[in-house]
Amino acid sequence: MTDILMPALSPTMEEGVLAKWHVKVGDTVSAGDVIAEIETDKATMEVEAVDEGEVLEILVPEGAEGVKVNTPIARLSGDAVAPAPKKTEAPTEATKAEAPKAEAPKAEAAPAPAAPKSDDGGRIFASPLARRLAAQAGLDLKTVKGTGPHGRIVKRDVEAAGKGGAQPAAAATAAAAPAAEPRKALSLAQMGIPDGSYDLIPLDGMKKAVARRMVDSVQNVPHFPLFIDCEIDQLMAVRAKVNKMLEPQGVKVSVNDFVIKAAALALKMVPEANASYTPEGIAMHHNADVSMAVAIDGGLITPIIRKAETKGLAQIATESKDLAKRARERKLKPEEFQGGTFSVSNLGMFGIKQFTSIINEPQGCIMSVGAGEQRPVVKDGQIVPATVMTVTLTCDHRVVDGATGARFLQAFKPLIEDPVAMLA
Repeated sequence: MTDILMPALSPTMEEGVLAKWHVKVGDTVSAGDVIAEIETDKATMEVEAVDEGEVLEILVPEGAEGVKVNTPIARLSGDAVAPAPKKTEAPTEATKAEAPKAEAPKAEAAPAPAAPKSDDGGRIFASPLARRLAAQAGLDLKTVKGTGPHGRIVKRDVEAAGKGGAQPAAAATAAAAPAAEPRKALSLAQMGIPDGSYDLIPLDGMKKAVARRMVDSVQNVPHFPLFIDCEIDQLMAVRAKVNKMLEPQGVKVSVNDFVIKAAALALKMVPEANASYTPEGIAMHHNADVSMAVAIDGGLITPIIRKAETKGLAQIATESKDLAKRARERKLKPEEFQGGTFSVSNLGMFGIKQFTSIINEPQGCIMSVGAGEQRPVVKDGQIVPATVMTVTLTCDHRVVDGATGARFLQAFKPLIEDPVAMLA
């Protein structure tokens, strides 16, 4: 018998809502079959089976909220037979590698050991064959890295660990440094606020995830801001002309679309700013995958314009509108909001003049865009009006130092002030 566990479908997910079951008790499933829909802190996603078997029991009903990651949600039979294939196919190399060797009829395979637990009590994902081989070899599965679906430990992982790929459990424990205990927030009672004087809105998955990531970023990233003013009168004039040209196509380019394009081109001009800090070294990204902050009910999400440096304004406008719409509907796929290299956050439409954003780890920078407004500027010794927009670049000093951040802004400013160069 095999438990199906609540999966972690994003790095920030701790719990989710079991929105819908696609199977019922008695159904037979194969690896890769869609069995359920899960609402995470970011989106609604389909969950695929990683084992074959008959559904013996549904442990968590549809609509259940706050289901913790790694909680058993259903059970499959251990000796299930996969559905009959429509046509006979030769076994794949992956299937051959995972299948146990045939034994004599009188020899009976030893049952797989029970699923092991990690140090925090969660289940370690491993196939029955991998558990059996690990037990025979005396390997602790806590030290084995899985390469199967969703990080599942399979036969090849145990065999690799047996050849020196994993360290003994005692050594692993000794090598692990004790984690610092995070400071807990004070309760309202501790702050002297009496019960009954407020309404308490429970934290949903997104609020918890955003709170955790922002605290981690502020505590772990040595960040600093750089400010620059950009005159955008020419941008506004060019935008009006572009939108008039694109009107028959139903496309409307926003100021933020210009910002995304200019930022992407500036990142290619100053590639040192398009980088991420990792313990192994500085990751220099090949493309400008620009994340754009989108406010949704209950939090924030950052869908990505991939390879923005290669796309025209009309394509960026079309993609950004579609991504923002599906973000608000929580219909984005993980790859559409995970893995950006640089972020843009724009509060100008709310009249915010200037602000500093928290870095979206592991990205090296985030750009905060304020409102364009009429300000007095000095030109040729004369005070004249101009439409000015303040831009703030928050940098991870481990990756982007002050000089690198300044060079990025020097590349960005002429592009946004004279956007005709972006149309070439």
